[in-house]
Amino acid sequence: MPGPGPPVLAPDEDLPAPPRQARSLATRKKLLQSARNLFAEQGYHATSIQAIAGRAGTATGAFYTYFRSKRQLLIVLMNELLERLHDLDLRPKGGDDVRGGLRGFLAAAFRADLEYYGVVRAWQEAALTDAELGRMQTAIERWTHARILGVFRLLQQYPNARRDRDLPAFARMMDRHFWSLLARAARSTPREFAREVQIAADVIYHYLFRDATGPGPS
Repeated sequence: MPGPGPPVLAPDEDLPAPPRQARSLATRKKLLQSARNLFAEQGYHATSIQAIAGRAGTATGAFYTYFRSKRQLLIVLMNELLERLHDLDLRPKGGDDVRGGLRGFLAAAFRADLEYYGVVRAWQEAALTDAELGRMQTAIERWTHARILGVFRLLQQYPNARRDRDLPAFARMMDRHFWSLLARAARSTPREFAREVQIAADVIYHYLFRDATGPGPS
């Protein structure tokens, strides 16, 4: 779906220069993967730099070759997630089974972010005590709210769509729910998570559409 790109978090962050050698690039990638996994398992505050380096199979001192702090690493990971979200095609697919299409659409969107569930958990945990991260989260939510609102406006053009719905308020509510769902996903079983995604799709369907079998209440 066309639209503005995501906010770039902390563009003035003093990141060490990107590595050029293949071995260094591989080490940095391992540190990021290690952090994603540990954030999913333990959260932000319970994860130490020593644990991240140890899981990545490198010395703690080597961490500072690539990141100046755990907070900086988290910002890098969140910027990566926002780029992935930006790359998602959010145009709903046409078809007669709108409800089924919504379920499939949401399931595919959340699967695309599978390895970043722990990042969202860590980000929300860190933002509670870090005012600057909290301001970044506000900017993120403005962007994701606008994208969700765009999807709902496209859906409202479908047959049987209800024309009198408060789309901005509903998009804001669902945006907050989606972030909460992502933050909890790392601690949910795949079955529990899939069920919550299905319920979210059903809520969207019932709010935006009349049942095809009858006019129903507006």
